[in-house]
Parts: sequence; C-alpha cells; structure tokens
Amino acid sequence: MSVSTATEPLALLGGPKSITYTDNKLFHWPIVTAEDEQAVIEVLRTGNMSGTNITKQFEAEFAAWQGTQYALGYCNGTAALLGAFWACGVGAGDELICPSMTYWASCTSALGLGAAVHFADIERDSLCIDPKDIERRITPRTKAIVVVHYAGYPADMDPIMAIARKHKVKVIEDVSHAHGSLYKGRKVGTIGDIAAMSMMAGKSFAIGEAGMVATNSKELYERCIAYGHYERTGGASIYTQAESAVSNVDLNKFKGLPLGGHKHRMNQTCSAMGRVQLKHYDARIAEIQKAMNRFWDSLEGVPGIRAHRPPKGSTMGGWYAARGLYRAEELGGLPIEKYCDAVRAEGFGGCHPGANFPLHTHNVFHEADLLHQGKPTMVAFGQRDVRQGAGTLPVSESIAKIAFTVPWFKHDVPEAIEQYANAFRKAALNADKLR
Repeated sequence: MSVSTATEPLALLGGPKSITYTDNKLFHWPIVTAEDEQAVIEVLRTGNMSGTNITKQFEAEFAAWQGTQYALGYCNGTAALLGAFWACGVGAGDELICPSMTYWASCTSALGLGAAVHFADIERDSLCIDPKDIERRITPRTKAIVVVHYAGYPADMDPIMAIARKHKVKVIEDVSHAHGSLYKGRKVGTIGDIAAMSMMAGKSFAIGEAGMVATNSKELYERCIAYGHYERTGGASIYTQAESAVSNVDLNKFKGLPLGGHKHRMNQTCSAMGRVQLKHYDARIAEIQKAMNRFWDSLEGVPGIRAHRPPKGSTMGGWYAARGLYRAEELGGLPIEKYCDAVRAEGFGGCHPGANFPLHTHNVFHEADLLHQGKPTMVAFGQRDVRQGAGTLPVSESIAKIAFTVPWFKHDVPEAIEQYANAFRKAALNADKLR
C-alpha cells in the first residue's frame, strides 16, 4: 500500500492524480499481428469468405482446445445461442430460465421461438445466476437453464447441474464473457449440455463478428446444423438415417434447407483469424490474469471494495469487462456514485457504477407481441405468466449499487497497475471526505 494514499488530497478536491501512465498499450485488444493479417488477406484474395473449409479446420481446433467432441462456427454469438435453444427443444409455450442481469442476447431470441423467459436472481459476490433461485422456477414447461459466466466469473455449476439432472432439463452455458475460464479446474463450456459464445471484437477471444457452439452431444450438434447450416445437411455422417443420433425424427428428409430459415455460417475471414488467435490465446490470457490479479492483490483489505474473482482452483479466463464489488456499509454509506466520481478524477475515466441492467424489468419481456398473436409473446402460447416487475429480483436490481467498472488490463505493467490500484485505494481511504 502506498503510505501517502490516505494523506494525499483527493484529485476531486484539488490533489494530484494517482494515474500518470499514458501508454494505451496497457488496454489494447485484440493483439493482431502479421500472422492474423496474412490469414485474413488470403481469404479475401481467394474470394473464399463464404466457404466452410477454413471454418471446419477452426472448429476442429477449437473443439480440441475447449475439450468437447464438437464445435460449430456461427456468424455471431446471438445466432449461436438461438441455435442452442432450438437444439435443446425450446419452442412455443416453453420456458427458459436465465439470469436477469446479463446482456440481452443471453435469452431474448427465445421469444422468437415462442418461449417465455423466467428470470432468476444473481449472487451478490459472483454476479452469476443464483443456484438457490433456480429450482423454484422450474415447471413442466421448462426446457433449459441458461448459465452466464458473468464477466469471466465461473458460475457455480455443481448445484446447477444437480438441479438440471433432477428435473431433466438442459443446461446451456453462455461463455461469451469467459473463454478459457476454469470452474474447479474444468473449462467452462464443457460442463453443461451445450455451450454458446460470442467472439465479437470486444470479447477476450476476439475474431471479428463471430460465434461458436460447443458440445459433447452428437444430437445437439446435429440439430444445430439442421437449424441454420443448410450447406452441411445431408453430408457424410450428418443426418444419414443409419448414423444420425436423433432418434425421434429423420432430419435427413429436410436436407438442403435450414429448419429455422436462418443462415448461421461464419465468415471465413473470422475463422481464419480465429485459427491464429487460438494458437496464442492461452499465453495472452495468462498475462491478463497476472495483471488483473496483481491489481486486486494490491487492493486486498481495502474497505468497501472487493475483487470480483473466484476462489482458488477456478479462474477468470480473459477477465472480460472486469468489475469490482462495492460495499457501501464499510465506507459509512458512501454512495457508489461518489466513489466512482473520485476514482475518475484520479485518472481512470472508465469507472462507473453497475453492469448490465436487469432484463426482467424491460418492456420487451412484458408487452412485446413479437409473433403477432394479439398478446405479449411471453404469454401467447399458453404459458403461465412469469413476467416479473420491479422488486422481484432484489440482487439484480441492486447492481448499480454493488458493482463498478475497473480497468481491464491486457498487459502486465507493474508500475502502471499500481497507479491504477492507488486511484481505487485513495478514493476508499478518503471516503470520509466524500460523504
């Protein structure tokens, strides 16, 4: 700890800024080299953007890295989630359980299948779905539970899987924030029935606008193909009546057309870049983890703020969209807004309260008639009314009071990281001057 932190005047009150380091390399992402450029240029020059040969190579390499039997490339993460929903049997009149505090793509496309979303609350420390809030929401119409590993933090999968197996519902892992995160030594995306993830430019595994599904289930993999990958249907070992894992319907008779009417194919400029990025990803996120852990280790014991990171044995992967946890009661009730104001004045302009807003309060899940049924889609197909208003999910609704943005370091530069840590420490230790 800097001994001068508590005695130096806050920058907000006229003191010196904690952060003087100005090299933007600290946050630059993704790392693009000549190897990425050459791979993409080759696709462009051959006019092979809409093929599948490179994507299939990427899928095989990604499946081996992920630790699943199958991987399937998508045009984006939202499409990957939609494909996973349909593969798991989500349809008109069904229900999907999902945390409310997440990005809209984690569940909104279920409405396009005629399903309702029953939102669950999150845990105060992990910011992930609360296993204790899941089981009471399961009904005979529940088809799947969506688990979001929020900001890289692995959700508590053991109790979630136990609940899912007890009630015979599928578990879909949304790994968009958590490529490479480990839950008790197991890679997230390998624990549930199927995983879907975004690989857009802002993610920790960033290859453009792309997505991926990963699973050990041949049936789910083939159903994902049938729904949005028309050019792959009818091929060897895909939907041949003798070899298909799908026992209740011969999907081979639908070959050549996507059952969902969607084209989910990945652009091969993305898959070419993906192959290169995958070779370096483990080493690059190891540096991110070193940097982020350095930051939080430096702040250990500072009142009012907590690291958003799991216990030993689990990891944060690429630590996407890093957050801190705020405990106002330890700072005499100092509002989080005032704390963040002070940190921004110290030189980190990205410090703001909150995270994603709670989806259960949005009108799309209360009033939108997306399928022109003359009533909100959430209740249009005989579902019980699971719409939830303000006050129903207290932790999710308190997100702007209990979490805040912290720097997402991409490189481990000790002297710079200590300056950033000092900004957060200084604001906390001078809380009495901010109240």
